[in-house]
Amino acid sequence: MRKGLSRSSLIMYVISIILVAVASGAIGYYMSKSASSGGFTGPTYTYTLTRTHTQVYTEVSTTHYTKTISSISTLYTNYPPPPSTEIRIVISTTTSLYATGLLDYLASEFNKIYPNVKINFVAVGTGAALKIAEKGDACAVFVHAPNLEQEYINKGVIEYGRIIAYNFFIIVGPLDDPARVRDTPNVVEAFKRIYEAGEKGQAIFISRGDNSGTHVKELSIWNKTGLNPRGRPWYKEAGAGMDQVLVMTNELKAYTLSDIGTYLKFKKEGRLPNVEQLFAKGADLINIYSTYLVKSCPENIKIYAKAFLDFVYNNQKQLIGTFGVAEYGAPLFNPAIDKEKELACMWLEIARGG
Repeated sequence: MRKGLSRSSLIMYVISIILVAVASGAIGYYMSKSASSGGFTGPTYTYTLTRTHTQVYTEVSTTHYTKTISSISTLYTNYPPPPSTEIRIVISTTTSLYATGLLDYLASEFNKIYPNVKINFVAVGTGAALKIAEKGDACAVFVHAPNLEQEYINKGVIEYGRIIAYNFFIIVGPLDDPARVRDTPNVVEAFKRIYEAGEKGQAIFISRGDNSGTHVKELSIWNKTGLNPRGRPWYKEAGAGMDQVLVMTNELKAYTLSDIGTYLKFKKEGRLPNVEQLFAKGADLINIYSTYLVKSCPENIKIYAKAFLDFVYNNQKQLIGTFGVAEYGAPLFNPAIDKEKELACMWLEIARGG
């Protein structure tokens, strides 16, 4: 017993020790249950930030993430009890996640836990998905255009943003490749060659033309070339989703920029016999997918929208990391959890116009 310790102080000291012991035991029990259950129950994870990443990652957290950032951070996710009556959640989303079938798969797995929570996806371009959120017609969004996301974060439309997956954009084009895209050193040079071939009447380029994440990426690449294809007869703005654009590209034996996931799915299905992947090199083609809650969503629905986003985020490896492997031999999307620091830095650079 410590000399000079009053009776009341001693009692408080003993109580604090007991509380710490109980809390530690509870957390240990929760972690062991999460690790051993084998189900999707909101596992606990821990990750460490290196000193070199801490400053920029903290900056990202103020605009994109809601997690507390420190040298070592642990997140415990609490899921609400299943509702007794049916709850419907509208989620506006980029077309690539929907066209590949990933979102329906995620929802079906979530429904094993929450059978009364029905999720309706509205698949449009990222720009349109964010506008739907701004109107209050969705409770969550799945998107992949950091600069557009930043705009709606600043407007106060969306919150609770987290990166869940990534893959890469690719240039798809005709088998004979008249623009000689295959052997270009970088994507900027590839676009320059497409422009030159188009001016010679040798190539057509199909643009999404819909303010989607893919369209925004395409325009950023054209901007780096110093060339403006808009209005040229060989440059076609479809105003359509990735699935439709790939079909048009195949029919016209044209070039386009695509996410690799949708391309692989359509190619496997035999819908793209006249085109193939021609270029997929460099950090300029990184494609980062994020989820957000919509601030205006009613609270009784938002808690289940958040539960779905948490479910997806916490189970990336089991869900996203395995999707497509059986059918295509590789996942269509890569889980972000193991590269979260690097992706957060890339997200911030793209959001700033990099």
